[in-house]
Amino acid sequence: MTEFKQIIGRGTRVHEDTQKYYFTVLDFRKATSHFADPDFDGAPVQIYEPGEHDPVAPPDDFAPPEDAEDPIPPEPADDEDVLIYPEQSDISIRPAEGRPAKYYVQGKEVAILAERIEYLDEHGKLITESLRDYSKKTLKKQFSSLDAFLKRWKSAERKQAVIDELAAEGLLLAPLADEVGKDLDPFDLICHVAFDQPPLTRRERADNVRKRDIFTKYGSQARAVLEALLQKYQDEGVTGLDDPRILKIAPFDAMGTPFELLKTFGGRDGFEKAVHELQAALYRPAA
Repeated sequence: MTEFKQIIGRGTRVHEDTQKYYFTVLDFRKATSHFADPDFDGAPVQIYEPGEHDPVAPPDDFAPPEDAEDPIPPEPADDEDVLIYPEQSDISIRPAEGRPAKYYVQGKEVAILAERIEYLDEHGKLITESLRDYSKKTLKKQFSSLDAFLKRWKSAERKQAVIDELAAEGLLLAPLADEVGKDLDPFDLICHVAFDQPPLTRRERADNVRKRDIFTKYGSQARAVLEALLQKYQDEGVTGLDDPRILKIAPFDAMGTPFELLKTFGGRDGFEKAVHELQAALYRPAA
């Protein structure tokens, strides 16, 4: 036990000079399951159970048990990681730019281990689920039915907003896409995993838009921009197509400045309207 704690302790040390901000445990003997055992690290130094509308992190004046032997870790600076101490799973981690993302579900840390999820339930019991089963359960908590999801997706002008809402609940679309198929749009990924709908690939959705030829009302340069956006969606699965900042990167930067390209749509509002029409065509039900 002592040796294992030393390994974990050294792993959690941040080393700025070598950009060491995280570590990986290769667990062949299920040693990490000991973290769910109160006998492994003794009594918690602090217990904080936030209510529905309470902050995830304990307030500054929150007092630990009087008989606690270890001090509560100090509040980190904005550019520091928050290390998770035993029984303090309600403290959020704020990774600096370029560091691996840390995920939480309703205040509980979630770790991706291969294709399974491990987390502690409200009773402190270690729960292990397949990534797909966990994602399906999480999605159905957010959307009670396929119609509920379709209504939310259709009403969101910025589709990324829906994805961000799910990320805040700990739904990890990127590793789920790796398991199910990388060429699936988040829309199809969610419909397929949560509601057992047959998915379309991004290429199939893009080809359906091309067959409808919806760009004819625009000028040649505006059509070129929309066609490039459609290709970028097909190749990369971009959801923020209506963000004008996308016009600063390839291949749009070779077509003109963002100001010049927006002008071909009559301005920013015209550009956003055109992209929303493109998105509506992308997610149009198959005939």
